[in-house]
Amino acid sequence: MTGDPDLPRPDAASRSALTYYGELVRRQWQGCLPDVYQQIRDPGAFFAVLGEVIAQRIDELADHLAGDDPPGEGYLAKVARLTAARDHAKGRVLGEYLLLPPDEDRPVVVDRGHPSWAVVDAEQRERLGDPLSEEGRP
Repeated sequence: MTGDPDLPRPDAASRSALTYYGELVRRQWQGCLPDVYQQIRDPGAFFAVLGEVIAQRIDELADHLAGDDPPGEGYLAKVARLTAARDHAKGRVLGEYLLLPPDEDRPVVVDRGHPSWAVVDAEQRERLGDPLSEEGRP
């Protein structure tokens, strides 16, 4: 993660982790997506809730990835397994919330009437593993 001294450590305490993730995402959005950031009515509340959601998703995914304790697993092996699961979970979950700057040729939000709708729709369907277009649906 980051070594920024202005941010609390992510694993120091539960409340610090929530603050850490919300503040991390807030700073990234503010710097990389200023137009989107300016549209948020109450950034403090929004990123506080988002920090809670991120922390909860990381905890749930880390538990799932770590799985059950294998029989005969030693202490150090367990610590390594749990640490690896948490690190992987953090990377996956934060990757969903740390956004890239928008494509200059396309607005952040694209409705059905926008010329880029077909491209965005196809990208999202591919990302979700749903290659069928609306016309091809039963």
